[in-house]
Amino acid sequence: MENNHFSIKQWAEDDKPREKLILKGKNALSDAELIAILIGSGSRSETAVELSKRILQSVGGNLNALGKLSLNQLMQFKGIGEAKAISIIAALELGRRRRAEDALELIKVTSSKLVFEIMQPIIGELSHEEFWILYLNNSNKILAKRQLSIGGITGTMVDVRLVFKNALELGAVAIILCHNHPSGALSPSEADKQITKKLKIAGDHLEIKVLDHLIVTENNYFSFADEGIF
Repeated sequence: MENNHFSIKQWAEDDKPREKLILKGKNALSDAELIAILIGSGSRSETAVELSKRILQSVGGNLNALGKLSLNQLMQFKGIGEAKAISIIAALELGRRRRAEDALELIKVTSSKLVFEIMQPIIGELSHEEFWILYLNNSNKILAKRQLSIGGITGTMVDVRLVFKNALELGAVAIILCHNHPSGALSPSEADKQITKKLKIAGDHLEIKVLDHLIVTENNYFSFADEGIF
């Protein structure tokens, strides 16, 4: 019931995260105070800030670790029901997506090696094949990186229409193709060459350049552009 909770309005002035944000700005708030704003109230035995501190302590104060907690894990904390757990998960997911976008906006592709360094942690050590597209603006800065398909150890299917639908939606003027070879082999297969040619022809019609196609393995890569296959 409502009278069993201490709302933020009942706290001392110094303990009100909302008011603190208004008066001092968002940077003045601790992680616990920001989470307290999300959940709004604590329980009979603790304030929202105290509850938030307890949740943070359970993950060593690490927000990335907090973002990995499931709905059920968050609801194990006394005072956290489904609605509050959903608010925490949604806020942290927005933060994760913002960080991903900020990081991408800073990256300007200047070489095939840089593309390898971006994609190796994502697909270089997988036991199955995945096909990804990097979408670039006219300054060769990455607008987005998208997983196009997931396949078995023998290969993957590529939807040409989806590649360029995404490019048009993002306003991309160029793309870079990337896929991994779980076998560790760097040589492109005939299928790799055919899909590269197919995407390049489709891109030429739409004035969207295919700049390169990288085959990524755990420790190395093969660049179609560097090898003059285009």
